[in-house]
Amino acid sequence: MTSTQVNDIDVETRTEMYRRMRLIRQFEDKASRLYRANEIPGFLHLSIGQEASAVGACWPLDERDVVTSTHRGHGHCIAKGLDVTGMFAELMGRRTGTCQGRGGSMHIADPRKGVFGANGIVAAGLPIAVGAGTAAQLREQGGVVLAFFGDGAVSQGMFHEAVNLASVWRLPVIFCCENNKYAEFSPVATQTRASLSARAAGYDVDFRAVDGNDVVAVAELIAELVRQLRSGGGPVLVEADTYRWHGHYEGDPERYRAPEELAEWQERDPLVLLGDRLRAAGVPVGEIDRRVDEQIEAAVEQARAAEEPGPETLHHFVSVPREPVPEPPAADGETFKTMHAIQHALEYELEHDGSVFLAGIDVGSGGNVFGLTRGLAERYPGRVRDTPISESAIIGTGVGAAMAGMRPIVELMYFDFLGVCFDQLMNQAAKLRYMTGGAVSLPMVVRTQFGSGKSSGSQHSQSLEALLAHIPGLTVVMPSTPADTYGLLRAAIRDPNPVIFVENRLMYGMKGPRPSPRHLVPLGKAVLRRAGTDVTLVSYSKMMQDCEKAAETLAEEGISVELIDLRTIAPLDTETVLRSLAKTNRLVVAHQAVGEFGVGAELAAVAAREGFWTLDAPVIRVGAESTPAPYAPSLEQAWLPGKDRIAAAVREAVHA
Repeated sequence: MTSTQVNDIDVETRTEMYRRMRLIRQFEDKASRLYRANEIPGFLHLSIGQEASAVGACWPLDERDVVTSTHRGHGHCIAKGLDVTGMFAELMGRRTGTCQGRGGSMHIADPRKGVFGANGIVAAGLPIAVGAGTAAQLREQGGVVLAFFGDGAVSQGMFHEAVNLASVWRLPVIFCCENNKYAEFSPVATQTRASLSARAAGYDVDFRAVDGNDVVAVAELIAELVRQLRSGGGPVLVEADTYRWHGHYEGDPERYRAPEELAEWQERDPLVLLGDRLRAAGVPVGEIDRRVDEQIEAAVEQARAAEEPGPETLHHFVSVPREPVPEPPAADGETFKTMHAIQHALEYELEHDGSVFLAGIDVGSGGNVFGLTRGLAERYPGRVRDTPISESAIIGTGVGAAMAGMRPIVELMYFDFLGVCFDQLMNQAAKLRYMTGGAVSLPMVVRTQFGSGKSSGSQHSQSLEALLAHIPGLTVVMPSTPADTYGLLRAAIRDPNPVIFVENRLMYGMKGPRPSPRHLVPLGKAVLRRAGTDVTLVSYSKMMQDCEKAAETLAEEGISVELIDLRTIAPLDTETVLRSLAKTNRLVVAHQAVGEFGVGAELAAVAAREGFWTLDAPVIRVGAESTPAPYAPSLEQAWLPGKDRIAAAVREAVHA
């Protein structure tokens, strides 16, 4: 190839880079105008001035690669190939929008094109990038992940957890900081004392700096890094020095920076810098501008003409419809323990599905704190992974890997630790299918455990299922027998939706008949454990054992109890409960969780509305007292409901 040809290709490449930057600039300029004209509802965060970092960073990527973005993500989406017509429609809340009007400006995504989404939670995309990087590493097809974040995200714990885990696992992730000098209204100097290069050294990852307003420099750097990562290199922190021209959001009064500062940066406009070089090479830049302007105007008119999503579609995309699973025959094999049920279910799915992997604190070489995964790491190298104590990164890894088509099982060591990773469940796993208009499914399982009664104290005893059941998009499962534990865990791993699988640690030694290896229990279906005529008693998890004992005691008194095991808390099988209530006319609900605002309260509300005419007595709830879990055994026994309190509640219902 001659030098003339090289130069021609170079000019051609730069011309296309300019066109993409101009497309981003005009898209956002038009979006700003539409926002002021009230044609765009909600929030709008623009990246005008940062076009070079977006286009340059995405330039070397292909269909194997994934980007995660920020709430200021229009440029990243366009640079990775999203159609501006669909994006305008999304901003306007139209059915033809990129996410069918479910995401809006801060949540534009198309995982089918490797755009795992803009994100309204600062730094939340970084753990998701780790998950996508894990999927790429396991697939061994050379995929790379580019995770954009702003300088303000560096103060988030999710940044630390994500970069550290990526370093530990040597994942193919480029963490690209667009340092635009401000975290919302605050100069970066007021937010952190350590430089990004110093932080990179602390994580033992490479650091590279680049002029974020020079699209060619950014593209050349990222191309070099992508080549390294495709060949097995580990994560890199990149700092692109740039500047946002507009405020944190449209309408921001911008009292925190001087006009002179903005003017100085505008003299380094990335479009002008490249445009001048192209004009000098004889490229008709004005013609490129004209065609981009026409493309933008046509896109806006198409978006305006599109219809809004109809109210009848409100419930679409919350979750993937489940294929029906019949209730299996009763297990009749040799006796085994709940702990073995968990291990055998994990092993079955690891053996039969190459997309399944397991990650969590000490699940590998340590075999889990309770020994439940012992030996799996040796049998499935690379697919049973120890993590740092980084719950947000663990759950985010599950989210990102599931979006990338894997079936991750991630472990949250104690249910009580839910609070330190709640965002990745509440705002990511539960919502991403909905916010992408059904473009993605999240087949992931979060295994966790709880259990009171052994003086574990207030931070290791909580039954928090009601928190999760209140979040549309999550499935919550709490089994009560070894056979159901096996069948429900296998069903959860195979399910296309995010499932929280909650075990009771005091049941790990519980014995019961072993089911067949292919045993599956349907999610969302309760089961009748004991037939009765006088009162319906509903429970789940370990509390079922107390309910069964209470039912036996009450039978000696002539009270016939019908006992229902919910098994799945969300979605709640109200049909089975109401059918039983129609027979017995009385309802008692018992659970280890605090009584107020819990599963019992929900079933009481259902009974009052849909079973009102069959009720002969008030619904009674039995739950833990409204205090944190106490430590002293005497207080814990007073706090925790048991057989006697359940029996007393049933008697009250029968004699009301």
